[in-house]
Amino acid sequence: MSRVKEFDVDAACEAALELFWRQGYEATSVSDLVAELGIGKASLYATFGTKHELYLTALNRYIARGNERFVEDFAGPGPALAGVRRLIDRYLAEILGESGRKGCFVVNAAMEMMPKDPEVARVVERSWDALELAVRMALSRAKAQGELDAAADPEELAGFLLTVLQGMRVLGKGPDSAARVSATAKQAIAVLEAARKRS
Repeated sequence: MSRVKEFDVDAACEAALELFWRQGYEATSVSDLVAELGIGKASLYATFGTKHELYLTALNRYIARGNERFVEDFAGPGPALAGVRRLIDRYLAEILGESGRKGCFVVNAAMEMMPKDPEVARVVERSWDALELAVRMALSRAKAQGELDAAADPEELAGFLLTVLQGMRVLGKGPDSAARVSATAKQAIAVLEAARKRS
């Protein structure tokens, strides 16, 4: 009969996520993880595997949480274009909020680990692909509903917004970035407005 774990695995995984998000992969030692999670080294390895495996688990956990949020942005009633606007507004609010200086865990992982770590690269690319696909589908729906001009290209707009949003995450880590990031969000919304169908 297997022994019942003497700690909360979910809470430990959340603690690892916060530590990796705050410090990055290289700057986080196994000793740091043991101290932060409040478990022994043997328990850490037995439950989560290597430091790298735990990092991937934490990164995927962060991504799953983010995916839920942008699905909510697009799930509301009313015009589809409003969901894309909500997504931009949420990104801006998060960047300007208390956690903004930590940046986005996905962007942090990309900057630290790509291209040297293929496993992390695959996880990051899947995350970006999922966001771009969700935005593209929302924009395609907006076009089908007559919100966007016939000449508007949902695929190109989605790629543009993905690049802008991830760039905002990077800039948001700077000490004096609020005005710049806010202006960028405003310009992204202006691009959407320019693509809107005129009555």
